[in-house]
Amino acid sequence: MFDFLLRKHVRKILKRKDSDAGERGRALEDLRSSLFNEFRSSEGAKRQQQRICGPIAALTFNFLVAVGIIFMNKMVLQNVKFKYPILLTMIHYVVSWLLMAILNVFSILPASPSSKSTRLSTLITLGFVMSLSTGLANVSLKYNSVGFYQMAKIAVTPSIVLAEFVLYSKRVSFFKVLALTVVCIGVAVATVTDLQFDIFGACVALAWIIPSAVNKILWSSLQQQENWTALALMWKTTPITLFFLVTLIPWLDPPGVLSFDWNFRNTLVILMSAFLGFLLQWSGALALGATSAISHVVLGQFKTCVLLLGNYYLFGSNSGTTSICGAFTAIAGMSVYTYLNLKQQSNKLPPRQSSILPKSKLSKENGSTHDGHSVAESV
Repeated sequence: MFDFLLRKHVRKILKRKDSDAGERGRALEDLRSSLFNEFRSSEGAKRQQQRICGPIAALTFNFLVAVGIIFMNKMVLQNVKFKYPILLTMIHYVVSWLLMAILNVFSILPASPSSKSTRLSTLITLGFVMSLSTGLANVSLKYNSVGFYQMAKIAVTPSIVLAEFVLYSKRVSFFKVLALTVVCIGVAVATVTDLQFDIFGACVALAWIIPSAVNKILWSSLQQQENWTALALMWKTTPITLFFLVTLIPWLDPPGVLSFDWNFRNTLVILMSAFLGFLLQWSGALALGATSAISHVVLGQFKTCVLLLGNYYLFGSNSGTTSICGAFTAIAGMSVYTYLNLKQQSNKLPPRQSSILPKSKLSKENGSTHDGHSVAESV
């Protein structure tokens, strides 16, 4: 009798445990299903991106990757002697497309908005300026020093301000212009000791400025206005970018790529550079979607100053008192610019609305009002 009751009691416990496990399993399955369904719509995917990767996370991610790829690409072009910068860019995008194709096979790639929301000409334009921006940047790194490459970025800031004024009638306040001017002067002074270039390299750097500015503006506006996520937009534009890169190779790359020594070490370094290229494109798109084109450029200038000061304090590299003072001046200008952005947003939003994500953040730099709400922009 005792054994019968004991067995009955054990069966009840096991049944209850099976029931609890089944409920937990169903709850997890329902959670996965809801997340998957939300991820498969463009609006839901955008909400997930905004929830997981905010401005600070996106800018930090982009900062770390960008610092690494500058030195990695310089290693590929100089140490490995791979003197084909456009082909290197093409390899980057091929690897990026293959990685996104794998995500697409496993249904992890975010959904794209409907074709009616974005004109095909806009995507083609973005793919074209992406090919010019990244391709000419690598050509500039081949012929110029890192300091001159960073110096050329200074001209991107006024180009973005001018382009956004022409395209969107977007104005920047006087104090923000003053802060950006201080940043540009500080970076110019900080990099003045490393300005090695030749005439062709300087022309390439100048030709890179306009495509780079337009590229950042389009990436920012498409994500903030039309429910594009970073990966979905990359998936749509990468084939277009690859097409234009193929047309650029005969014009900007030297002949003789088949004679390159494709040994294991060289191939591994190039593939590592390509993987960092995918992370750079993704992190840059996330940062542009979370902030604005100007903030992304200011972040790029911040990278320059951090690299210079880091070499000075950690590795004893003596860049000169003038360069160190220029770096601190630029960082001071960046701090003022960030403070003005945060102050502008706090004045525009009631406290209870500050956590609501915007439909459009294109008005961040000028303080104009749009439908929807805004969120503070970090640099």
